[in-house]
Amino acid sequence: MANRSVVPFGPQHPVLPEPIHLDLVLEDEKVVEAVPKIGYVHRGLEKLVQKRDFNDFVYIAERTCGICSFMHGMGYVEAMERIFNVDIPGRAKYLRTIWCEMSRIHSHLLWLGLLADGFGFEALFYQCWRMREQVLDMFEEATGGRVIFSVNKIGGVLKDMPAEMLDKFVKNFNYLELQLKDITEVFLKDYTVESRLRGVGILSKEDAITLGAAGPMMRASGIKIDTRSLGYAAYEDIDFEIITSNECDSYARCEVRIKEIFQSIDIIRQAVSKIPDGELSVAIKGNPNGEAFARMEQPRGEAIYYCRANGTKFLERMRIRTPTFTNLTPMLHTLKGAELADVPLLILTIDPCISCTER
Repeated sequence: MANRSVVPFGPQHPVLPEPIHLDLVLEDEKVVEAVPKIGYVHRGLEKLVQKRDFNDFVYIAERTCGICSFMHGMGYVEAMERIFNVDIPGRAKYLRTIWCEMSRIHSHLLWLGLLADGFGFEALFYQCWRMREQVLDMFEEATGGRVIFSVNKIGGVLKDMPAEMLDKFVKNFNYLELQLKDITEVFLKDYTVESRLRGVGILSKEDAITLGAAGPMMRASGIKIDTRSLGYAAYEDIDFEIITSNECDSYARCEVRIKEIFQSIDIIRQAVSKIPDGELSVAIKGNPNGEAFARMEQPRGEAIYYCRANGTKFLERMRIRTPTFTNLTPMLHTLKGAELADVPLLILTIDPCISCTER
């Protein structure tokens, strides 16, 4: 009979930058059960909505996470715009869409680098992060920030991108696309990489639905759902296909994310070619009263934002459901029966963001 032992995994770990904490129940080198412990970095951000003016809270909302900060700010303001029943200008919608896709590109490149580091390809790690720096340089040029951008406001956006800047960014992304094609060969065709990813961490379509998977984790199991297809921001004017895979393993999750980077570059091209002239925002009057939901497709999957106002400048409630939270249960399912050496890679395949999860 195999000996059982309990091994603590995290919150500090040499492979994972995120402070995820699991207790792994092992039989020899095989994982029998994984028990998560949530709350290590809890900051109480949602409670602050009762102490900060609803306009000021835009800047707190985007500090939920440093990787998907733009989309957190955008999710909050979209929910508030529904409470105020305002329709923002077309140019603001397109600018938000462009910044959303830039966020997706830099987030996926960050993840690809961490995955490469996870299976020991240090040069590939640096190459992915070097490409990500090019996206952050464009963010800095457009917004003034590399982590927190502060360009969302209730009613639109605070900054514009002139035509010359947008044309320059398209050329930069065309060059980035060529670089991405080179590293794609390594991630999807290298024998060593395939041996670490193929057939590892199977999540069937049925299990993905039952356990509530989201984002690339879900689409890699053959489920064709992407919140962008609902048409928020300017996505109703953009042509794109939802990227899926039927392989259901870690390799499929890597493949879906890589293809989404190419797709995001194409969406940016379309948005730049279609962006209208006009105002950047509309004025809002008075204090909010009512409640509203907003949904959007973050790099890690669908996020839901809920706001409830009572006619004062302080909201009663603001709640975020993040994709990492909903992906924890499917991740625990893939860990059962896995080898201990595969645990870091399996955790990485959901692209965990504990800062978002434990706000």
